[in-house]
Order: sequence, then structure tokens, then C-alpha cells
Amino acid sequence: MTTMPAPTERPAPSPIPGDPHPVAELRSVSKTYYKPDGSVMVKALCEVDLTIPAGQFVAIMGASGSGKSTLMNILGCLDRPTGGEYLLDGTPAQELSDEALSSFRGKKIGFVFQAFNLIPQLTVEENVAVPLFYQDVPKHERLARARAKLELVELSDRIGHRPSELSGGQQQRVAIARALATDPVVLMADEPTGNLDSKTGEAILKLFESLHREGMTMIMVTHDDSIAERCERIVRLKDGLVDTDEMLRLRRD
Repeated sequence: MTTMPAPTERPAPSPIPGDPHPVAELRSVSKTYYKPDGSVMVKALCEVDLTIPAGQFVAIMGASGSGKSTLMNILGCLDRPTGGEYLLDGTPAQELSDEALSSFRGKKIGFVFQAFNLIPQLTVEENVAVPLFYQDVPKHERLARARAKLELVELSDRIGHRPSELSGGQQQRVAIARALATDPVVLMADEPTGNLDSKTGEAILKLFESLHREGMTMIMVTHDDSIAERCERIVRLKDGLVDTDEMLRLRRD
């Protein structure tokens, strides 16, 4: 399929020269929600074009009702567009069955949420290993990989503990380790510091920056301009359209 250039009234994506194929690419993606009678309730996204190269750190911003949550749901393969095409790591996501899409999402995307969503009955390494359980990774291997990710986020000394024994910042680090357990191609974060005090939030942002320097592609929803400005690129949505697409800096070494 030949990719048509974006219409001139839409901001063009800002890939970095020399990058490999995009991790995520939306081509004229629309999302319309309908009432039970079939009439249109709301057009959440309107023919959005967006390209996210490998290794980029992107902030998604917009007022309530702008379409940013719908955009993140589609980027995260949690919802399907009603029009256009979405390629994740080169694969047309909309062509996959529900079962195949769920498996594909689990392998390709790591999610970090404002609420940590840890399972209180499990130890931290067991929490981190949960995504690997659904990929049928043997228990000894998934626990070994979980411990390696906990070491990456500097929580090796909390192995064997349960979430209730950790601070909020430590719980978010466990959630980040869990998101990284499958070695995804992209890490998606939705207001990841929203439940944290400023000092703890700063530590989490520095961890994100460290992961980015190691080459992780990252997409983060935030309402905070000071947080967005720490990313390489800010995409702002308004009324279901990309309002601005600003490149702040090239990839950091």
C-alpha cells in the first residue's frame, strides 16, 4: 500500500533522519463512537497522521475531550480505529484477530499507569513476571527475568517483598519493571507521576530518561508542560486532530 503524503493543513510528523522503520505509524486514523441507534455520538479522532520513530520520547498532550486518551488506546492496541491504518512495529494492527492482537500487544508494548495496578498477594518479582506468565515462559525463566528488570530499576533489595511494604515510588518502579519484562518495542505511560509527590516523581522521570538514553521508544500522556518539555517531542491534540507537533531536540546520546 502506497503511503499518501499528509494534507497540508495537518502538521507533518518529525522523524529523525537515519532512523529505522517507525515503531508506530498512524495513517489517516479516525475513531468514531456511535449511539445504539447507529447515529454518531462523537468523532474522537479525525484522520490523524502520526509517525513515531524508534528511540523517540514523545509526550501526548491535550485538554479533556481532545482525543488524547483515544489516541493512546489505539497506539496501545487497546482499541481499534474505525478508519485508517495503524502499524505497530511494521504490522497492521487492525488486521489481527482479537486473540492475535492481545498476544501481539503483550509482546510489543509495555504499559505504565498512574495507578500502579500491582497484585497485593504477589511478591514484587512475581508481579513483574505476570506478563511472562501469559506468554508461557517457564517459571524459573520468568522469575530470573523479573529479577533482572528489578535490578535495572534499582529494586534488587526489595525482592521477596509485597507491594504493601513499598513506598509509592518503589511501587511505580515495580510497575515499570513489569512493563519492561517482555522487552517491548515501546513503553507507554499514562500520567505516571500523577500519584507521586514531586521528589518521587522526579526520580521516576529520571528513570524514564535513563531508559530513553538506552534506546527505549517512549510515549507518555501528561498534562504537565514541565514534564512534557523533558521529552524530545510534544504532540498536542485538539478536537480529535493533531493541533501542534513540536520537535524539542534530537535523540540524546
